[in-house]
Amino acid sequence: MTRSPRGPRAIRRPLSALALLVAGALTLSGCLYSQIPREAGGPCVAEPEVGADVAADLRPFYEQQIDWTDCGAGFEKATVTAPLDWSDPEAGEIELAIVRQPATGGEPLGSLLVNPGGPGRGGVDFIAETIDFAVSEELQENYDIIGFDPRGVGGSTAVRCLDAPAMDEFLYSVPENRRDTPEWERELEERNTRFAEACEANSGGVLEFITTEQSARDMDLLRGVLGDEKLTYLGYSYGTFLGATYAKLFPDRVGRLVLDGAIDPSVSGTDVGTTQALGFERALRTYMGSCLAAEGCPFDGTVDQAMADLAALLAAVDRAPIPAADGRELGADTLMTTIIAALYAEVNWPYLTEALTGVLQGDPATAFMLADFYNGRENGQYADNSTEAFHAYNCMDYPLDETQEELDAADALIAREAPTIAPYWSGPGLCEVWPFEPTGVREPIAAEGAPPIVVIGTTGDPATPYEWAVSLADQLSSGVMMTFEGEGHTAYNGQSECIDRAVDAFFVDGTVPQDGLTCR
Repeated sequence: MTRSPRGPRAIRRPLSALALLVAGALTLSGCLYSQIPREAGGPCVAEPEVGADVAADLRPFYEQQIDWTDCGAGFEKATVTAPLDWSDPEAGEIELAIVRQPATGGEPLGSLLVNPGGPGRGGVDFIAETIDFAVSEELQENYDIIGFDPRGVGGSTAVRCLDAPAMDEFLYSVPENRRDTPEWERELEERNTRFAEACEANSGGVLEFITTEQSARDMDLLRGVLGDEKLTYLGYSYGTFLGATYAKLFPDRVGRLVLDGAIDPSVSGTDVGTTQALGFERALRTYMGSCLAAEGCPFDGTVDQAMADLAALLAAVDRAPIPAADGRELGADTLMTTIIAALYAEVNWPYLTEALTGVLQGDPATAFMLADFYNGRENGQYADNSTEAFHAYNCMDYPLDETQEELDAADALIAREAPTIAPYWSGPGLCEVWPFEPTGVREPIAAEGAPPIVVIGTTGDPATPYEWAVSLADQLSSGVMMTFEGEGHTAYNGQSECIDRAVDAFFVDGTVPQDGLTCR
């Protein structure tokens, strides 16, 4: 192997439930204390919060007024102009797409920015289409809820790579050569190179600046133009790294931050992939135990026997892919995407049982449904550019500085501790052929001087394993650790009333949760 882990399995995007809630009509609230009306009875416009420490060449960005447009169902949308490169504000500009639901309960406490993770998931649709899934009713009553598409994502100035047919080829095609041969490696390296070259050619010069640090600085700009002195923020999954990076850069501007499903900012890309492989193997074994205890499970015997049968199924599909009605073939890599997609939340497990039953019977329809949901594919098209943005962020955020001995050790550990997943986890890395060198660093974040920052970890989280949350809370000088004993990815807003009450009290009343609070 030239690099482990490969492609989208380095850091997985969050998938929380197959049926997302759609927001209904909501009532507009009054103006923020820092806002002035544009005209009598009209919408509110924020008075920017421009601190004295904002550099002169950045002040025009912080002083811009937001021009909100009603987009229905109680939401307003706008765009904000940001520097292409925060270290050189004259190098160009980008646009950031944002959406707002004004507080439904009257005078708001301020703005609450929400990031759903990824990297690469857009916050505009996340809020506008699934706000009840994103935040509680109590937070909607007390805050203007802000969704934003980070740079490179969705409605913001975006990374562009491939059209839909080419993306299908990149994500779903079955290699012509046998796995783990030199020919197979060359085939995947060529596929990765085509993707990377297309991203550079089609992204309008922004690719080099799609980094978490640049995005965290964008988030401070949003704080300023929204009129908030401090940032109030809820970040899920990758959004925890974005939030922690913000706290590192602007500890004096941190308000109330909650980081749910935390990423450890100090671990390398290879460590991320290794830990996730082991996490998904554990989650898969937990799923299998549940499946065996229920009616309709396509496996029988002990968990070990069922896992062996699943490994045999993956190997069989790898040898002989199953054709689908739309002409695609279900190979082992896509079937692994199906499995991982379902493991993000326990509510998805029945879909996984249905998918595996279908594959055993030669029908890949449900398996493709899960993989398509994960990849944002709908009716042959892609709903967003989350896959492109995902790779852009990771390839710029994670240095390629592991030795071959470290890579080999990681492969050996995955093979030993995650034998079902291991054959489909490692391979040639896309970031090795990325057109720009990574600029990110992997180091602990302390954010000295910041007020309490709440970190939430779920004990059975396969995507951002619990130990990462513990590590991040320990690194932060003001970290407050909360634990949800359960399965799935992230905990707030629906998994545990105990977690929900503590988070809502922190945001609304400023009540800091007890450090070490454990909820079930």
